[in-house]
Amino acid sequence: MCEKSFIFRYLHNGRTTRTLVLLLLCAGYTTCALAQSAASDITTAWHDGRFQVEVEHVIGRSDIVLGKPNVEPGQAMPLGNGRLGVAIWSADGLTAQLNRADTLPDRLSPGQVVLPGIARLTHAKDYTGRLDLYHGEFQEQGGGMTVTAYVQPHSDSLVIAVTGAKPDELQTAQLRLWSPRTPKASAKGQVGLLPEAWVDNKNPESSGRAFGSLSGITAQGRDVSATVTDPLTISVSFRPFKDGSFRVIVASPHYDGKEDAGDIVRSELSSASEVTHRTWWEDFWKRAAVIKVSSKDGAGEYMENLRNIYLFVAAIEKGVEFPGSQAGVADMVSSARDAHRWDSSAFWHWNLRMQVAANIGAGLTELNAPYFNLYRENLASIESWTKEHMKGRPGSCVPETMRFNGRGIEYESSWKPISIGHDCDADWQPYYNARTLSTGAEVSLWVWQQYLAANDQKFLADNYPLMTSSARFLLAYQKKEPDGLLHTTPSNAHETQWDVTDPTTDIAASMALYPATIQAAKLLGRDADLVRQLQEALRKIPPFPRTQETGPRTLLPSSADADGTDVIAESYLPGATGHNAENIGLETVWPYDLIGDTSPLFALAQRTYAHRSFQAVADWSFDPIQAARLSLGDEVGSTLIKITERSQHSVNGLANWDAAYGEFYVEQVGVVADALQEALVQDYDGLIRVAPAIPAGWDFDGSVYVRGRTKVDAQVRNGAVAALVIEAGTTEPLKIRNPWPEHSVDVVAGKTGTKVVKGAVGPTITFQAVAGTTYLIEKHGEPILNRRFAPVSGSPARLAKQLGSVQIGLSSDSQ
Repeated sequence: MCEKSFIFRYLHNGRTTRTLVLLLLCAGYTTCALAQSAASDITTAWHDGRFQVEVEHVIGRSDIVLGKPNVEPGQAMPLGNGRLGVAIWSADGLTAQLNRADTLPDRLSPGQVVLPGIARLTHAKDYTGRLDLYHGEFQEQGGGMTVTAYVQPHSDSLVIAVTGAKPDELQTAQLRLWSPRTPKASAKGQVGLLPEAWVDNKNPESSGRAFGSLSGITAQGRDVSATVTDPLTISVSFRPFKDGSFRVIVASPHYDGKEDAGDIVRSELSSASEVTHRTWWEDFWKRAAVIKVSSKDGAGEYMENLRNIYLFVAAIEKGVEFPGSQAGVADMVSSARDAHRWDSSAFWHWNLRMQVAANIGAGLTELNAPYFNLYRENLASIESWTKEHMKGRPGSCVPETMRFNGRGIEYESSWKPISIGHDCDADWQPYYNARTLSTGAEVSLWVWQQYLAANDQKFLADNYPLMTSSARFLLAYQKKEPDGLLHTTPSNAHETQWDVTDPTTDIAASMALYPATIQAAKLLGRDADLVRQLQEALRKIPPFPRTQETGPRTLLPSSADADGTDVIAESYLPGATGHNAENIGLETVWPYDLIGDTSPLFALAQRTYAHRSFQAVADWSFDPIQAARLSLGDEVGSTLIKITERSQHSVNGLANWDAAYGEFYVEQVGVVADALQEALVQDYDGLIRVAPAIPAGWDFDGSVYVRGRTKVDAQVRNGAVAALVIEAGTTEPLKIRNPWPEHSVDVVAGKTGTKVVKGAVGPTITFQAVAGTTYLIEKHGEPILNRRFAPVSGSPARLAKQLGSVQIGLSSDSQ
């Protein structure tokens, strides 16, 4: 603290002029004045006992701005409500494609709607457009017209509201499908329908279930009339209201051919008139953990934008019975008609994992419900497949590529020639996932992580059978060898090495799954015999395999760690042929959470990262997440940028893995979302770490959810924590790594100002948190209230964003 000040008065021309000179003499150090000046420049979002975020203004920074029309399907903007997804772009005036997750097995689109009368707007010289993330709207204006498009949250209907049209000009809207689709088109009065029903009974391991697609269209205007133009097309003609406004409403509810299509559509259309989407989206964003990122080069803002696009699309793609995304594809915002690069009836777990993790960290665990439903409700089918194809073994070998009905088959009917592969099949030829054994463990560990995050014991009880079934299978597959250890062979190191011995993924799966299952069993009071088996097996799991950093790859003993030149290998056959670009040795770091910054293997893991074979090569690359876990902040930033520049080829922020199919991919922005969360806050072992991996030059303001529904709010400047707030979700002891290890720390209850902890010293701060209470963590003797208050806020995006050769939004031709 500064101890002395002197005020000097000077007299000039008989008049008293007061010049205040503050000389701060702090324990003999003249730097105090400079320190106080620098500190005064740092604001705080802590005010009135809580961390203040102006959510609408922060999310507005991530709006997608169009300076010219998005006329190509690959430039389509996403809309939706978790059941109905829409891709919307400016071709032929305005075009929108409808998508659902329950039109299986081929994920057929319910159709496209076209409004040619919007061409006056899209051809106007003063055209501007915007995807408003906070309100869930696509907005366009130009030539005196406006368009606002949105999907209603409580009815599966797309609404396109138009103003500024010529009142007496005839307008049309078309609802269309394409060959070889066979809908039963019909029209009556003001409503037209395109229903189509089928049975899943053609491809291998079909379910026999009835599915279908349904869309219906009408308009709100004058003289509305619907007609069947041809077997694939409905046309609605109308005139705008006298004020030049009209609305086109397109309904696309769930349909399996068992109910009257007209009744279903009319019910949806009748409930679409009430405008509720704004409230629904505002509530969504207020539940989400918001993160603002700033950097001088704009890369931080770009990544913030991608994370918010991910959360927006994740809400759109939630699904009901099944996840809306498969194979990393953003299926529910597709603009590619019925084209699919990958077997659309199957789910690749590798491409779902980053989405599950990002949802948990964002506090949106409800978005994971269809993911867990997919595996939980198919458990009996998975166990049946395992018994049939894995030589009668008990439990579940969860197929890495699993059909929606729990069968381990990948059937690529669009490929030439057609390709078929089996997963979890002891007799199938060596193949990408023929003997990938670790997926069940990973699904089970996400069950455990979701439980820890939500503190929902009912959820754990409902999904606990997944954990025990996966554990029983691994126990049955492991074989005790003369060395006394349990080995798995033949087994895949995921898709990278085929039919090798003791893949790192199997070892990590056992090391992580068995303790989690033991804890869950004890918590629920179940399966004491299984607990004993798992405890015994844990003592017999081999260590992770080691190999050389570079050069010929041979198996090294664990003692090679002492030389500091070894890395974690893919398996106990490090020289085996590789088939995919996966960094298997880093699976130990994430998602299996076995090596953290307190582990004796941390340096080994950092070497494994530094010498990894594949560096930021795929849109799903987990390099940024694993770098964050390894405290490599600059690597977080550089790999996020590299992956984005290589993969993000659409102006809507999504990746495009294969341009020939025209599909958008959501997995890359899923990685971005989770990596930013991991860079800001981690708690993988119950210890909360704040700012463990901040890229140089990036400032963060935001929040991440951790275990027990607890929310951690932080502001980070120049890599240092400037403010830290804990919003306790559960009454329990909390452990936080001291963000200022050279200082003592106070913990202050927000509402009362009571110091729960005063002057704590050491690397870890522990205190008893009470659910519903907000706690300020601050340096002892340096109260944060001395700083100027400024909420976390922002301004709506005004221009498209650029990162190297990629961009979000479209610049006008004059920019």
